[in-house]
Amino acid sequence: MKDSRAVGIVLIICTLVSMILANSGVQQSYINFWNELFDPAAGHHYHFRSLLLPNSILLWINDGLMVLFFFLVGMEIKRELTVGELSSIKQSILPVLAAIGGMVAPALIFTLFNHGTDYAHGWGIPMATDIAFSLGVLSLLGKRVPVSLKIFLMALAIIDDLGAILTIAIFYTPHLEIKYLLIGGGALLIPVALNLLKAERLILYFLPGIVLWYCIYNSGIHATIAGVLLAFCIPQSRIEELVHSLHDPVNFVIMPLFALANTAIALPGDIFGSLQHDISYGVLAGLFLGKPLGIFLMSFIAVKLRMAVLPERSGWLQMWGIGMIAGIGFTMSIFISTLAYTDRSIQTIAIISVIAASLAAGLAGFIYLRLLKKA
Repeated sequence: MKDSRAVGIVLIICTLVSMILANSGVQQSYINFWNELFDPAAGHHYHFRSLLLPNSILLWINDGLMVLFFFLVGMEIKRELTVGELSSIKQSILPVLAAIGGMVAPALIFTLFNHGTDYAHGWGIPMATDIAFSLGVLSLLGKRVPVSLKIFLMALAIIDDLGAILTIAIFYTPHLEIKYLLIGGGALLIPVALNLLKAERLILYFLPGIVLWYCIYNSGIHATIAGVLLAFCIPQSRIEELVHSLHDPVNFVIMPLFALANTAIALPGDIFGSLQHDISYGVLAGLFLGKPLGIFLMSFIAVKLRMAVLPERSGWLQMWGIGMIAGIGFTMSIFISTLAYTDRSIQTIAIISVIAASLAAGLAGFIYLRLLKKA
């Protein structure tokens, strides 16, 4: 829980620093540093001796380094599904249903604001919950929130991440290159077979994993999906060790780089005017209202139908507070914003909206739960 707090603080600092630099005297050089193409004639793919690779620092972070973030998330999902909080139906039913409600409601609310417009494709933006930030806010509340609710939120956020990963793979894939997809499928069979043969040497998994990343990157499916696919092939006996090894590099190097690069945006002169946009309304209402509404309603239905029980030492008022904190989207929401829209000005509106909604949800949830416990 202390780690979550530290990660959250580092990401907030990186976001603030990046947005200050992107709107200062060094604006152009700072934004260009992340976005400038190595080979402008090659578009988004860098043709180095016919190898199609990412063509800017931003693209290398989003399509390359973030694969390790998704690899870590994938291993955490596998661990929870096999030996953790989601390993039995009885334990998993409430966070699974709550997570579904917390994804569907924000997507529907976004669609209400953007149906029939050019921005409707961004419905996936408010679906996500940021694990680091949400658990970080809960950790600040200390013993005011029972451990069972913290575990519930963690399980919910992990299922939420799985939902976001599937959403990216299915709905944010503009075109498919079948040749690369077939070669990638062949590469994936190697770690699958190694897992079945109970091979323990990690290098045997990583070598075909690099081929898998390259093929997925060039297939049209977002390259980060390769990280998740490889994660599910890693032997259970090696997951704990790998998660421990990757925790600090991913959380304190890769995610801060992601925050710096993706929030390097020139703010419009009228920032409040940019929040009066169909996208902004959809993201703000989706994360701030849709998240708690979806989580609360699905949990309420599940408990009333006796499919599940509330976490120990918790009540319905606390469940609403947990839903509010789950409205902190940040990492995944910003990531999906960059996939949903190609126009940089529209991406900027979406990213500003995500930051504003996450800040509002985090503050409101924190104050609500703090006052609730005192009451």
